[in-house]
Amino acid sequence: MRLLHTYEYQFATRSRGGRSRKPEPMPITSTMQDVPLSIATMVRYGTTVYADTPIITYDGETTRRASLGQLGARAAQLATALRDTLGVGLGEPVATLMWNTDTHFECYLAVPAMGAVLHTLNVRYSSSQIAYSANHAEDRVVIVDADLIDKLIDVLPLMVSVRSVVVVGNYDDAARLAGHNIAVHVYEDLLEGRSVQFDWPELPETSPALMCYTSGTTGSPKGVVYSHRSVYLASMQLCMGDYLGLSVTDRALVVVPMFHVNSWNLPFAALLVGTSLILPGRHVQADHIVRLVEQLQPTISAGVPTVWNDVLHHAQETYADLSSLRDVVVGGSACPRPLIEQFEREFGVRLIQAWGMTEMSPYGSIAKPDGLGGDDAWQLRMSQGRLLCGVQARVVNLDGEVLPNDGRAVGEIETRGPWVAGAYHAKRVPDSFHDGWLRTGDVGTISERGVVTLSDRTKDVIKSGGEWISSLKLELALYSHPAVEDAAVIGVDDERWGERPWAVVVPKSNIEFDPGELADYLSTQVDAWQVPERWSSIPQIPRTSVGKSDKVRLRQMYVDRVLDIENCRARKADDPAEGSTT
Repeated sequence: MRLLHTYEYQFATRSRGGRSRKPEPMPITSTMQDVPLSIATMVRYGTTVYADTPIITYDGETTRRASLGQLGARAAQLATALRDTLGVGLGEPVATLMWNTDTHFECYLAVPAMGAVLHTLNVRYSSSQIAYSANHAEDRVVIVDADLIDKLIDVLPLMVSVRSVVVVGNYDDAARLAGHNIAVHVYEDLLEGRSVQFDWPELPETSPALMCYTSGTTGSPKGVVYSHRSVYLASMQLCMGDYLGLSVTDRALVVVPMFHVNSWNLPFAALLVGTSLILPGRHVQADHIVRLVEQLQPTISAGVPTVWNDVLHHAQETYADLSSLRDVVVGGSACPRPLIEQFEREFGVRLIQAWGMTEMSPYGSIAKPDGLGGDDAWQLRMSQGRLLCGVQARVVNLDGEVLPNDGRAVGEIETRGPWVAGAYHAKRVPDSFHDGWLRTGDVGTISERGVVTLSDRTKDVIKSGGEWISSLKLELALYSHPAVEDAAVIGVDDERWGERPWAVVVPKSNIEFDPGELADYLSTQVDAWQVPERWSSIPQIPRTSVGKSDKVRLRQMYVDRVLDIENCRARKADDPAEGSTT
């Protein structure tokens, strides 16, 4: 084998003063082969070594099974069809508008491994957001599930770059797209008769592999392009003991949408260690999740806290058995302690908080309490956890000054690492980066031991009377009240103090909304001057496309006076200025 980089050892043999000079070797270099970390490697390995691993897809009533080997063969057929029939070349995007299914998983395997770029369109985006991201990525091919054709038809006239649509359905489904001046293909027809072998190319590991757009709650969505290397390394992290410790004995229930940060890389991690996947399609409501857990007995899962809050209540009402689950990683927003405690006490399921974002693939830290007990364990579990080895993080104040990681200094968290974005696709957003570090928009502290504790988002922190109020802290405190099902707190304009918190509460069923009681309770959990004066009740908190509280929509609801607002102060509350230290 020829090494790409070599050094020769040179020795001086001339003598000086009758003495031989010692040899002067050049620096030692690596003798390892330069083989790229690529998704093609993962596909080749997973679909052969773990060819018998089952991938289960649920349609809301029944399940179907396919093996990794079978899906690998179909992925080879898809790659051939995309290249030979649709003309997809290296580095070109292929979009999907699909649910969590084995067919979508075939796209996960074929598109990046053949050297193209998989762009998963967010099903829950508005039509304008879908069109914007498709046009911005210059998608020319879209693969769509039959039950999402109506959504595609609404947006297709706005998708100026799309030339071909592949329908995962039948001819009648495809016929609905007639008249849109595009080529329409049926997925199974494209695959039929193709070879089940494909010569997956060896690509530079820095090549683009997948593409996701941010949720776009504050402006147009921004594109994040993951490299083969970043996907490989982030997927390996899921298999490490300090994260999920995935193995061939695990069954992963993939609740996180495959259009959201690559399902947190669970599908790719499965290729590395042979983990079986349970794909629930579009059926991620609590009753379906509980049914799948009882019938198929997954060992791990992941998702946002709101999903698992619904699962908890349904399981309690139906006396369900969730004991097969070992760990559930929750992220996207802070997980209230009562939710963690109830899952563990009633079902033996451990909820583990993690922190990250689309730009971080999405892993930054995890609050796995192994090796700790008592208060130390709970202190870690209620933080965002320890930083992962591949992620560096620091705290920066409003002036851009780097603060110490001492667990006390509060500022915006900035990160860098091999699976952290350093730019956005075809869009200059200089305010999102600082000296090569990603500005996360999260406010908090980092301890000397690398434990991240968030207090809010920079855009959500409430600036009142010269002091900051953490909306997150108020939300978690409200959630701990037995009458509260869910809550969100936002800052609203106040003539005297600049901003004051407005609390929007979802009361538990059959419990009357009593803002006075909640205000008094909050005054025992936080400084009394931070307690909101404005209160509203709502049947359900509006959510973003990834399950977070939609605070942009809530702010507009406040401006439009959509909800009744009750004014109520805690009996012990002081004015903000009296609680201020400035």
